[in-house]
Amino acid sequence: MTVNLQREKDVAIAAARMAGTIINEVYQTKYTIDYKRGDNSPVTVADRKANQKIHEMVRGSFPEYGWLSEETVDSKDRLDARRVWIVDPMDGTMEFINRIPEFSVSIGLIEGSSPILGVVYNPRSGELFWAIRDEGTWCNGIRLHVPTTARLQDATILSSRSETKRGEWEEFRELFTARPMGSIAYKLACIAKGEADGSFTLVPKNEWDVCAGTILVQEAGGRVTTLKDTPLFFNQPETLLQGLVASNGHLHSELMKLITPRLKDRHCDDGRK
Repeated sequence: MTVNLQREKDVAIAAARMAGTIINEVYQTKYTIDYKRGDNSPVTVADRKANQKIHEMVRGSFPEYGWLSEETVDSKDRLDARRVWIVDPMDGTMEFINRIPEFSVSIGLIEGSSPILGVVYNPRSGELFWAIRDEGTWCNGIRLHVPTTARLQDATILSSRSETKRGEWEEFRELFTARPMGSIAYKLACIAKGEADGSFTLVPKNEWDVCAGTILVQEAGGRVTTLKDTPLFFNQPETLLQGLVASNGHLHSELMKLITPRLKDRHCDDGRK
């Protein structure tokens, strides 16, 4: 059943654009790079200011909705909320630092444990992607559809830029065309746009990395699953997902066959409550 999310969509798009403006402004300046305790991942003033602006706009408009963001201390109060915003104010901070225009603002909204709205915005390219459950995926006024590629050898699969540099995708060279790309949120948007046929990661990702991108792919006709080929569940007590597979749907089973042997020594958990 179609849910009326016009106001939520408008606010999320406005917040993504405002966050993108902040990110672009910082992109042109000199800034300090800090590193988070725990995972030592980089964070900049662009991440923090974008997060503040998104929080101000979406929580200000929908105070009854929960909130989960990479740049905000988590509150378990979100677990009791019917709807929750799941946000990465800038997915692809390393690309931002290295001046590679493959980072994005990612704003998702879930109901229960499933995404019902997603917005992904690349502030460098100007691509604004959005999807609402049962209303399709759109980019700059054009409805999107995943590619129809049916053979793996004809496919373009988006790979991790860092994993590619480490040579971890060499074994796939003869099986398909691997194209390195940064932000996982932007990867998922590009699959929805038809620019690639799929992507996968055996490395854990957080809910905020993939929430908005998941509904973009789904509403464009593709699939996103865990490494066990089960649905992703969001707003979980533990937000870390043990990898994922995204595809145009036609290639999903082939990708699963490809990666399953590599998971024998891994303990995969779909994050279900």
